Order: sequence, then structure tokens, then C-alpha cells
Amino acid sequence: MAFEEKRAWIMGVVTIVGSTIYVIIILTRSGAAPLVETPYVATMIWTIGIAIVVSIVFEIVMAATIPRTERRKDQRDQEIGYFGDRIGQSFIAIGALGALTLAMAEADHFWIANTIYLGFALSGVLSSAAKIAAYRRGFQ
Repeated sequence: MAFEEKRAWIMGVVTIVGSTIYVIIILTRSGAAPLVETPYVATMIWTIGIAIVVSIVFEIVMAATIPRTERRKDQRDQEIGYFGDRIGQSFIAIGALGALTLAMAEADHFWIANTIYLGFALSGVLSSAAKIAAYRRGFQ
């Protein structure tokens, strides 16, 4: 498995696990109350921060176990990276457009923030999935 494919797996898994934990915490805290009344800011910040730290730690451990010569990117790795990043960036744009629409409709901050978070989470997962698929099924 290529080094960059392993990085894509780390990003995808950490994003899925972190987002799932965030959703579970928010739904658990809300109870019978409306979701917009649920305190979400600290949970979101901690979830994002921990996901970043976990991702960095996993990448450091992975890099430490792989010889330096196997970590080099070739042209195929770069093209797959660009391909996956373009797919991921489209979901950042979609999330931003959704948040902008909610802001114009004067929706609650809860929905605006969570729409942006969803855009970032989808970006990470789909970018990783596209890269993994390109490595596994081939890339033109």
C-alpha cells in the first residue's frame, strides 16, 4: 500500500469516527429539548481538535515505521492527490453555500455551524474515498 494511500485511510477513518462521536454527543445532550438549544460549540471545538491531533499522531507513527525511500511521491501520487482534493473541495463549497443560505434565511447559529462542519466532514471522507478508489482501481 502506498504511503499516500495510508494517509488517505487515516484521514477518512479519523473524520468518520470524529464526526460520529460529535453527532452522538450532541444527540445525547439534547434529550427531549430541541437541537438548537443544545450546547455544541465546545463539543465541536474539542472534536475537531482531537481529530487533528489523532490524525497527526497516526501519521507520525506511520511515517516512523516506513523507510524514507517509500515515502516519496511520484507523479501518480500527485495526480491522485489533486483528484481527491478537487472532489473534497467541492463539498467545502457546497457546505459554505448551504451555510450562506441558512445565514440569509436567519437560521439559528447551530444549523449554520453544523452545516459548515458537515461540509468539512464530507470533504474529508469523500476526498479520502476518491484517493483510495484511485489507488485500488487505477487512475488514468
